[in-house]
Amino acid sequence: MELFEDKVAVITGAGSGFGRAFAQKGAELGMKLVLADIDRRALDEVVGSLAASGAEVIGVPTDVSDGSAVEALAQRTLDAYGKVHLLFNNAGVGASGFVWEMSGNDWSWVFGVNVMGVAHGVRVFTPIMLAQKEPAHIVNTASVAGLIAPPAMGVYNASKHAVVALTETLYHDLHRVGASVGCSLLCPAFVPTGIAEAERGRPERWRNEALPSASQLLAGREIRKAVRSGRLSADDIAEATFDAVRANRFYVITHPAIMESVRVRHDDIEQMRMPSDPSVPPQSQA
Repeated sequence: MELFEDKVAVITGAGSGFGRAFAQKGAELGMKLVLADIDRRALDEVVGSLAASGAEVIGVPTDVSDGSAVEALAQRTLDAYGKVHLLFNNAGVGASGFVWEMSGNDWSWVFGVNVMGVAHGVRVFTPIMLAQKEPAHIVNTASVAGLIAPPAMGVYNASKHAVVALTETLYHDLHRVGASVGCSLLCPAFVPTGIAEAERGRPERWRNEALPSASQLLAGREIRKAVRSGRLSADDIAEATFDAVRANRFYVITHPAIMESVRVRHDDIEQMRMPSDPSVPPQSQA
């Protein structure tokens, strides 16, 4: 998909972070935008800002973990613009701590948004794109945590590994039917976004009654520090992602330094070694 002007983009998690940056970049390129987020206030602020700058944009409050809500998002898109050409399955949340200390609610929330949100987007929007018989593209936001497995991030790692597998399979399935629909897998590392503060948007049905454990508190502090120290911005990630869509490139690895840890993990598997800790420099584990 090389041309963006007057094409329709649907972006989940558009109220902040990568989603907001994708929306701003889409507006710069003259796209018609359908923005979705569970945070109505943040969504309204983004929609208002882009509309004031001249963008053609609508906002649809959406809980992507709810399949019927994603179906309603698709119908709202078709009612407004008739088609959809670019889908960013971007909404994401995180929870951290020792894997045995994570609650059932933690698993349900993270998998509901990170995995089922992507699954609902794929199952609802792909048939629409295929029926159009026009160039279209799907971008699924995973993470480097889908390529490696850092400690104290088990729920998040597992969800992002699932997105990697889902998206690689989507690529094969689209290729098998000769579709004019492409797809990309976005795997960024730490970037200053709101992901570390995602707890504020956790729905009541998935909130924990127990206080966080020591490992959860420590992991949360470490992640917030890492996110704040990220050298690339959300705008940088958006630029790289649109470049990948334009070039029909599947893997979007925005932090190439992480590839050494990916190679070590693959080598561990091939050599049947114990897993290396990706948070520790490889030479320190020798």
